[in-house]
Amino acid sequence: MTDGSINFTCLKLYHSNDSALISPPCGVVLALVFIATINIFVYNDNMMSLNSDFSSLRISSLSFMLSLSASPLQAAKDIKDSVTMAPAFRLSLKANASDNMSHLMVDFSQEREMLQALKFLPVPATPEIQVSECQVCDNTVTVVWTLSEPDSKIDHYILEHRRTNHEGPPRIREDYPWMVVEGIKEMEHTLTGLRFDTRFMTFRVKACNKAVAGDFSEPVTLETHAFTFKLDSGSAHQNLKVEDLSVEWDSSGGKIQDIRKDKNRTNSPMHSPARFRAPTARPGRDRFTAESYTVLADTVIDAGQQYWEVRFDKESKAFAVGVALRSLGRFDQLGKSSASWCIHLNNWLQQSLTAKHNNKARTLDCPIPNSIGVYVNYDEGTLSFYNAKTKQLMHSFKTKFQQPVIPAFMVWNGSFSVVTGLQVPSVVQSGQRKNSGTSSSNASLT
Repeated sequence: MTDGSINFTCLKLYHSNDSALISPPCGVVLALVFIATINIFVYNDNMMSLNSDFSSLRISSLSFMLSLSASPLQAAKDIKDSVTMAPAFRLSLKANASDNMSHLMVDFSQEREMLQALKFLPVPATPEIQVSECQVCDNTVTVVWTLSEPDSKIDHYILEHRRTNHEGPPRIREDYPWMVVEGIKEMEHTLTGLRFDTRFMTFRVKACNKAVAGDFSEPVTLETHAFTFKLDSGSAHQNLKVEDLSVEWDSSGGKIQDIRKDKNRTNSPMHSPARFRAPTARPGRDRFTAESYTVLADTVIDAGQQYWEVRFDKESKAFAVGVALRSLGRFDQLGKSSASWCIHLNNWLQQSLTAKHNNKARTLDCPIPNSIGVYVNYDEGTLSFYNAKTKQLMHSFKTKFQQPVIPAFMVWNGSFSVVTGLQVPSVVQSGQRKNSGTSSSNASLT
């Protein structure tokens, strides 16, 4: 094959009828046409997938045409026309013959030019996440990355992130899967509405063009700075039904448990007084009882700034939220001793909202919200309550915490749910700085 053409040469060919040698140029042309046809079939069977057009049956028919033709030259022209008119041949190849029909060629010059004109996209470069420009604020994370050099061929980026409680490079086995964000057009992306239930989040990103994706960047781990906890069902009053971060009042909770215990003891001889063994006491504090319908969290606060929210049923007969010391007595109600601070909603007889501490109360002149945000700055001794939706300050306590404090909740004839994994809202932080010299707390409650 030279200059984009295939040339076939034949020296002699016997006629099938009389075995006589056909004199050139007819004999040569006839041989060239016949052998070229077969060779085109073989070549295209491997390269251009034309076997559907030049099957064995087709080759046999062409041979038969040659043997019956009175004019070998006319037969050669017929074969040439038949080859040229093949559908796949017309789409991909151009047949050509010399004027004297001494050569039959296949012209690949057009295909060669097309192949030489092709341009292949390179693999995109690996991005690099700029940790100093990334932000974690208000339960949103903004991730920023760059490329070593500009690349106009990049179509989009793919960002992956996952939660982790371990700082540093990802481990071989992680507790949480990668979450994928596709189709990012800029070299930054902001994740909003996140609920942080782990201490850290890990991120990685890769660039993609129209053809292929590049390698992922080196993973980067960012701290979430969020406060997470669960409710300690072991501390809850028997009339409080605790499920995960939700609590519902159950007026018959304790009675049903006592009835079941008595029934089991009566029906089972294993629970007779002689054989019954009291279960081992659960480590930790005692369960609240009497009229202290209280439940505590399972995580203490001993440093820094923390924030959480609670949504409560406004039809509850009574509800309270605040913080307490671990030493809070099992009979003590929130706000009625020096070991707890709270705001208290009372719907019994007359609706009121008050701030309580050490058995002293102050009525709050503000609308009752659907949810309350609680802010604690342990180091500064600040406890503040906000309308969780508008972030309007409802009340602040200014004190000096001598011991670690713990989130505390109370409900009577009602329900509530807690929202954790929240960062301190920026508007709350800025408001605290402005109010640092003019606290709204009452000195008699501190």
